[in-house]
Amino acid sequence: MKLLIKNIKSLVQADDGSRQKVSGAEMKILPCLNDAWLAIEDDKIADFGKMENFSGISDWTNLQVIDATDKLVLPCWCDSHTHLVYTGSRESEFVDRVNGLTYEEIAKRGGGILNSAKKLAEATEDELFDSAMKRIHEVILQGTGAIEIKSGYGLTLEAELKMLRVIKRIKENTPIPVKATFLGAHAVPIDASTGLSMTKQKYMELLINEMLPRIAKEKLADYCDVFCEQNYFTKAETIRILTEANKYGMKGKVHAEQLSHSGGVEAGIECNALSVDHLEFVNDKDIQLLKKSDVMPTILPGAQYFLCLQYPPARKIIDAGLPLAISSDYNPGSSPSGNMNFMISHACVHYKLTPEEAINAATINAAYAMGLSKTHGSIAVGKQANIFITKEIPNYSFIPYSFANNPVETVIINGQLIVDN
Repeated sequence: MKLLIKNIKSLVQADDGSRQKVSGAEMKILPCLNDAWLAIEDDKIADFGKMENFSGISDWTNLQVIDATDKLVLPCWCDSHTHLVYTGSRESEFVDRVNGLTYEEIAKRGGGILNSAKKLAEATEDELFDSAMKRIHEVILQGTGAIEIKSGYGLTLEAELKMLRVIKRIKENTPIPVKATFLGAHAVPIDASTGLSMTKQKYMELLINEMLPRIAKEKLADYCDVFCEQNYFTKAETIRILTEANKYGMKGKVHAEQLSHSGGVEAGIECNALSVDHLEFVNDKDIQLLKKSDVMPTILPGAQYFLCLQYPPARKIIDAGLPLAISSDYNPGSSPSGNMNFMISHACVHYKLTPEEAINAATINAAYAMGLSKTHGSIAVGKQANIFITKEIPNYSFIPYSFANNPVETVIINGQLIVDN
């Protein structure tokens, strides 16, 4: 199968494939080719260039041609942080927050993560799979072409395995790449034998001695994540868990500095994590430490917006010379949306990222944050043909500007036309 897209108003994020991430002032540079064409063969990008240099078509066999006059072509968004395998919604907690309760107060009343864990325990694998696939289709329509999915609503051996098996099934049944992350250290569960909260020590031993070996044996997770936060898991506990996970080949990720400053960034750096995510309470020391590491700082605008948290110091992170990634945190409690177009807009409007910085953060840098930047995140010869064509829009700045609308018209995954909105 061959595909030619011609008369592209602007081919955005087009490069030679050498970049794995962009940092600091480089994030303001978004390579574009105006009045362009793009050729796809099978599932890869075969070539591209300016229309004035287009040599024409010599072989029309199995060729589909798309005219993209007045439209832009971009690499699909990469969403490196989601929790989209869940059952049931949590709008009652949304109402509680509107009425003044905090995230911590809702959790103490049995809401939050434990609420989702209770619902998940009652759901079948088929139910979880079917609902998650609907969400996958939804985000593909909005331009997402690679996604990471975490467990963490199980909190028992069997329930965590159930979640990870569902994620494995999603990998096998969706056209976009899916990375699986074990997040058993999301909260401390209720002990089924007593009906009371399990001790942290008992749960840590279960997680390290039973969960990690079993998950590794069944090859169910690419990464391991920890919610490093007060009343959840400490910096020392995070380091212990990620150190053990590394022994099984699961590189670390950290929910870091979301609700308070709890040492998550330091833990992630010490364990050579792939990314540290959230970052609302990151301080200057953290930023300086990150500059000496290869860890990708990742912001999650959806959760910050929905929980009305303080803004992460995104501008300061970039200005310090660091890279930055943007992801959605799609989950039922704190970010019930996987719309990456909105995440980019929110980052521009409230964190003062430029459109170039935000698009880099949601493409090449987010691909890095899920270990995919060699194959995804930019338009380069040999990379996977996961791209989208916009509707007729003036330029790429219109994407964050038009914050309540979906700019995506056509999605192409692995060289195949998936949807034409």
